[in-house]
Amino acid sequence: MFLAAIARPRFDSNGEVEFSEKIGIFPFITKEPAKRRSANMPTGTLETKPITSIGRDKGRIFLITKAILEKWPASDIDKLIRIQQDNSRTHINPDDEEFHLAVSQCGLNIQLQCQPPNSLDLNVLDLGFFNAIQNLHYKEASRTVDELINSVEKAFYTFCTCKSNRIFLTLQQCMTEIMKVRGTNSYKIPHMKKGCLERKRELPIKMHCDAELVEDVTKWLDSSENIG
Repeated sequence: MFLAAIARPRFDSNGEVEFSEKIGIFPFITKEPAKRRSANMPTGTLETKPITSIGRDKGRIFLITKAILEKWPASDIDKLIRIQQDNSRTHINPDDEEFHLAVSQCGLNIQLQCQPPNSLDLNVLDLGFFNAIQNLHYKEASRTVDELINSVEKAFYTFCTCKSNRIFLTLQQCMTEIMKVRGTNSYKIPHMKKGCLERKRELPIKMHCDAELVEDVTKWLDSSENIG
């Protein structure tokens, strides 16, 4: 199992990457001395073992130490940052006191939130990132835990930053489409030839959302709550 954390990449006025979106991908493993000698290693050699049972305490430690303290850019100090988690049981609660104390001591203002249940299109990892790095990973045959970790990490860090940026735009498009169908999944993920627009330097930074649509959905939500 891995903890993966990404953010939207940032580019300067010349299109050069200022901040890569790849916060990191961290395997849940331990290093244990081999108890028996084998053809590949003598007794006592440190051997990589996967952690098969992961609770919230372990998830909290990895999130704070690996993704936040070691990787988060110092330029974001004093800015409001929102981190979205999926609904895995290993993830900590949005109001977790230990997490907020740790990040506040670093000068960071981070709010945790969970994606809506059963809404994979509202998570950039599930929306396209995992599939993309999985295809890269499958090009290498892994026979050991260490080889698997190296393969996954290589796929993670070699994935094109520009393609990751496109996924975040697709996420915004999905949000609009979900509002149009009033929260159901009866929509198709829109396509806008992002690669072509990118080559022409016409790719938008953010997608437009019609104000009238937002107003209509807000009224619909209010009326639905009143009925409930």
